[in-house]
Amino acid sequence: MVMQLGNRILAPILLLIHLLTRLLIHEPGIFADLFLYNAIAIWVAVMIFSSPHTNDRVAKNALGMAVSFWTFGSILSTYNEFFPKPAVSSTIVNTCYLLLYPCAFIGLPRILRAKKKLGSVEILDATILGVGLSSIGAAFLLQPVLPFSSDGMAETFFAVLFPISDLVLIALVLALAVIAPLTYQSALIALGVIAFSLSDFIFLWLTVHRNYSLGSLSDDLWLLGIILIAEGVWHRGAEKLNRESLHPIFVALAVIMSATLLAINSLRPRYFPNFILIPTIATLLLAFVRMTIALKQASTIGEERLLARTDELTSLPNRRHFISELHALSKTPNTDSALLLLDLDGFKPINDEYGHDVGDQLLRQVSLRFSRALPLGSLLARLGGDEFGAIVRGDYETTLEVALALRATLSYPFSISGREIRVGVSVGHVGNDGAPDLLRRADNAMYEAKRQGLGVWSEVREN
Repeated sequence: MVMQLGNRILAPILLLIHLLTRLLIHEPGIFADLFLYNAIAIWVAVMIFSSPHTNDRVAKNALGMAVSFWTFGSILSTYNEFFPKPAVSSTIVNTCYLLLYPCAFIGLPRILRAKKKLGSVEILDATILGVGLSSIGAAFLLQPVLPFSSDGMAETFFAVLFPISDLVLIALVLALAVIAPLTYQSALIALGVIAFSLSDFIFLWLTVHRNYSLGSLSDDLWLLGIILIAEGVWHRGAEKLNRESLHPIFVALAVIMSATLLAINSLRPRYFPNFILIPTIATLLLAFVRMTIALKQASTIGEERLLARTDELTSLPNRRHFISELHALSKTPNTDSALLLLDLDGFKPINDEYGHDVGDQLLRQVSLRFSRALPLGSLLARLGGDEFGAIVRGDYETTLEVALALRATLSYPFSISGREIRVGVSVGHVGNDGAPDLLRRADNAMYEAKRQGLGVWSEVREN
């Protein structure tokens, strides 16, 4: 533990020594700016590769490679300053720097996502927010880079691509920070990314105004940024996500701002550089995909809810649906409605003799006859087995006539698989008086009808 702490403290100590050296010696030097500066970056890469708290090897290796590529670019760049002949091509140097970003885009989401795996919706939401924020940042922060256009195609390409990549990186970290709870790890990594990107912008600003020189204090912000990221990798992240996806307001704001940028660009074609259109249009296209997924999810949820309240065999409402409606009925006492409980007579012997397939067909045909006999506005449900329930609107006489009609629907046989099968039904009838025990009383009435062989038994009403 002490050795690990010492290894992590070494990089900040060396950075402090480097800062003090620059304050004392204003001119660039081989020791401070070639050896010490790059030794710090190399040690930071070693720190990330040796982190014991990151079980995700892909994430750790990706971030380690990101710092390694950047370090190699730094070594080549400072080498060119002190040994201009033979100089390494600036394209090679910039390519090394640029390779940091794809590695970071792979590693950072895996580090910050917590132990729970992000789903496609969460990734899409984070991407919309990230690309949307990057388009906004690119529109308003990249104007200082545009003078590079006179320095050749390669220089212009890198000059524009670096800040855009920084903005996407910052937006990505912020989007992931919204998904995952704020932890010491995520705070360190976010600060590291911001410090690193800020150093990039300062470098671009100074370069555009021809004020940059090797050994500027702003160069140490790059080291501070990767040190903070490495320290974040050494800390444990969140155990779980805050929520399943980003709050819709964040995604909506990113889409609205991107649409606004597109509208401004249409009204004033040269107000923003043309490359702003790429992240702006990408944000809107991703938002369209997200809307399509949302509509599909809503449809799926609706179907699932319907299936959860529907009997699979008869397609009637199931017991859960019926109890919910009955509970609502009991809260609104109304004498012009009644609860009917129906239980088939002789179903079990039929099911035992002919098999479950015939029994299932019989239940489907019974439910069809019951449905046809019920007046409009009634609710029929299969409560389980050969038991059905119905909520019927109407006064006492009307609902009792419905109960008798339901019994009459089974007075003639069913034709199933070439057989004539007869089955009866016992009906318990209870008027709605708002009492919470309607189901129990209807059950008692149904068993009384079955016991006495009357077919329909109505609970005696008190005058």
